[in-house]
Amino acid sequence: MSASFTALAGARAARHVREEGLRPTDIACIPAAAGGPKGLALIPLDKRLFGGWLRDAPHIDLIGASIGAWRMFAAAQLDPVAALARLAEGYIEQRYPRDPTPRDVSVECRRLARAVLGGERMPRLRGNVGVSVIATRVRGVLDRNGSRAAFARAALANARSRHALAAHMQRVIFDAGDARFPVQGFDAFGLERVRLAPENCEDALLASGSIPLVCEPVRDPAGAARGDYWDGGLIDYHLALPYHTLGGIVLYPHFVPYVTPGWLDKFLPWRKRPRTHPWLDNVLLIAPSREFLARLPGGRLPERQDFYRYGLDHAARIRAWRRAIGECERFADEVMAWLERPDPTRLVPL
Repeated sequence: MSASFTALAGARAARHVREEGLRPTDIACIPAAAGGPKGLALIPLDKRLFGGWLRDAPHIDLIGASIGAWRMFAAAQLDPVAALARLAEGYIEQRYPRDPTPRDVSVECRRLARAVLGGERMPRLRGNVGVSVIATRVRGVLDRNGSRAAFARAALANARSRHALAAHMQRVIFDAGDARFPVQGFDAFGLERVRLAPENCEDALLASGSIPLVCEPVRDPAGAARGDYWDGGLIDYHLALPYHTLGGIVLYPHFVPYVTPGWLDKFLPWRKRPRTHPWLDNVLLIAPSREFLARLPGGRLPERQDFYRYGLDHAARIRAWRRAIGECERFADEVMAWLERPDPTRLVPL
């Protein structure tokens, strides 16, 4: 029995696998979490899913934040394997000076967004997908104020409740294709939808991955409400969304075996690993196992701290990341073998 991955399922998803197995036509949605370089580990699996198994599925909603948004936008293109390869290569090859400024990081991230777009302002997407790019429009104390003090006040509000954080942040989804999920607001952060177009596609991707205090905000993207736009993971870090409203199965390739609602929640133990949630009833989550992670350089996935850990030794970081992604090819093969002939005894409760 392979130990490279863990398969976790909500009750409805587990029952479906036990009774009916799993087919590409069962998949209604694929979410993709924020998480910086950790998302690189899932690109080998993305290539197999979107370049093969799911290629002819009738309709799938793809939704993501930060690197998850970049992965899903790449996966939605006519040649998903090539687009995902551009994303991986561009991300791996990022290089920064010793003390990069937010401007330095934004310039590099814009270059990466352009790599995902393949040199086009708005590439053509496949007809069987809808893609949603999540960004955060700030308001309240954060309006035109990206200081540490302002974000500290927002963090204190979040410690009280996510509802309190909504006074400072609004969810904005930039979408393209036949995007059907979510159809309306479902929490205090609201839901403003903006159609992706040549005038705003690059800015939307950049906004979704613009980390506060690390990057500059994206200001006033075309077609959207005026304001500063930041990383979509601030609100939807691991995308805890109302998936239970969908009729099919939500296939969630993830890099951890739990779903943390917002980026600030990862610092709050009682929210980092929430208990079973009814929204996850039809979710099938696939994550690397502890045994697999132990085989990677440093015993972990690539992470943003590697930029600081390796400093100006870009070659060493790049070697470590390429080795990790190489190991993830085997992870992807084993996941695909299971998806094609799922063994329900491998499932554990999500």
